[in-house]
Amino acid sequence: MKATRMCLKTLKEAPQEAVIASHILLLRSGMIKKNVAGIYTYMPLGLKVIKKIEDIIREEMENIGCEEILCSAIQPKELWVESGRWDKYGPELMRLKDRNDREFCLGPTHEEVFTTIVKESIRSYKELPISLFQIQTKYRDEMRPRFGLIRSREFIMKDAYSFDIDEVGLEKSYDNFFKAYNNIFKRLHLNFTPVLADSGNIGGSVSHQFMALSDIGESTIIYNANYSADQEKAEALVDIYNEDNELKEIEEVSTPNVKTIEELEGFLKTSKKRIIKSIVYKDFLNKRLILALVRGDRDINKIKLANALDVSEFDLDFATLEDLSGINSTFGFVGPISLNLLTVVDEEVTHMINAYAGSNKKDIHLKNVNFKRDFDGIVKDIRVVKAGDLDIIKGEKLKEEKGIEVGQVFKLGTKYSLPMNCVYVNEKGESVPMVMGCYGIGVSRTLQAIVEEYHDEYGIKFPADLAPYKAVIIPVKYDNEMKDLSLELYEELKSKGIDVILDDRNLSFGVKAHDWELIGIPYHIIVGRDAAIKKVEFKFRSTLEKIIIDSKDVINNIK
Repeated sequence: MKATRMCLKTLKEAPQEAVIASHILLLRSGMIKKNVAGIYTYMPLGLKVIKKIEDIIREEMENIGCEEILCSAIQPKELWVESGRWDKYGPELMRLKDRNDREFCLGPTHEEVFTTIVKESIRSYKELPISLFQIQTKYRDEMRPRFGLIRSREFIMKDAYSFDIDEVGLEKSYDNFFKAYNNIFKRLHLNFTPVLADSGNIGGSVSHQFMALSDIGESTIIYNANYSADQEKAEALVDIYNEDNELKEIEEVSTPNVKTIEELEGFLKTSKKRIIKSIVYKDFLNKRLILALVRGDRDINKIKLANALDVSEFDLDFATLEDLSGINSTFGFVGPISLNLLTVVDEEVTHMINAYAGSNKKDIHLKNVNFKRDFDGIVKDIRVVKAGDLDIIKGEKLKEEKGIEVGQVFKLGTKYSLPMNCVYVNEKGESVPMVMGCYGIGVSRTLQAIVEEYHDEYGIKFPADLAPYKAVIIPVKYDNEMKDLSLELYEELKSKGIDVILDDRNLSFGVKAHDWELIGIPYHIIVGRDAAIKKVEFKFRSTLEKIIIDSKDVINNIK
């Protein structure tokens, strides 16, 4: 491709909303163009990289016998009602109506559609197992789209679904996809790790996320040599902390304007581990208030709390001052005693002896509060696990690291097949629900994860097999011997199947060289004053190393 024929527009500076390197570089290099918040156009250079990522995914899917189809992004409400997700999915689901007032959604995922396809296509156990995938644009109405393609409202995703006769078959399918995902992310040159994860709105019994390790990642990985999980899912051994053995009588303690755990710790001259943190949530689905209790040095894991209540995380929000007034409590002094609410108690709270807690009266806390004697509730693990906690396998310390979620796999079981009547007939003539798995890769997010890992102060440093073009020929001046040698090399590289650009633009050499460093083309062939003797400067974008070679050796250097 000649540069004068390309839709090529680089920027000296990125828009103000771009704050992380990969987002800045994707915009500045002209790979993506913002339409509105969270919605982008993939320009020619960016689309070429997307296609290379997709090709790798397709190869690995075909290697495990997974066939490709393409569904509509528009899904009828009836399918989501049948699965039970229409009212549960939350505000991220983009809903719309047609001219006949029929309701639809723009698919964030396609469990219902694939289940219906297989339900209408497969009858006998002899036709199973089967797995299908697609690569398609998905939609989620993110409240705060940010970081470019990392959290957007429209994104490209590969989603696949397996259908088996039983759990044994699902285990095999899950393992096949798990191995294929490892192959995919290795071929994409990402520094990644698979971790245990929460199933979220997709559902199912077991899930793993594939995390590209990165300081800008929105997910926190909790791990050590024995264990790894996303922080939303992570578990740890219960930390038992108490300074008393015998239960004491409750006392009121005056705490004027002392509302936060940090303020209480200083005012009472005690440890946060002796204070019960009490948070009231609204459960919008069931139209009720919930009291959640953790130790004072802990935070509440909203995902775990939602799972304990069998609701979506989007169904929960903090109670308002008006809500607290309605239950005769007050902000900063909420406590578990005499508060007639469904109460979820973290495991660690049950081991606290003679703890401090709110009294539900302004400027007063209670001392010597004890589980079971003074209050009760549903006991669950609802705390956020953090570095320093002990893993549940060998009791060794856990560490934290940030990651970008680029893929996730789920064991769905019969979550969709049972309510949607996706069944097969077994050897005995009985109708049995199919056992399903679900497997997703964020294609556009993976593009940005690659850029985040491979860049320097000058721009992107694409791995050679992922770059939009393998090489660029940059004549210092596009005339005379420089032009002749540049054209000769251009035709030769094309004839050998090498994807190459000839920068024939009437611009200064500095501007041209800067553009290709920014875009991240792996090999730069600089044609300068030695063109008359058939010598060129060969530059490696990954290291910025330059060597002088004969023009006849260019192809060998690229190979």
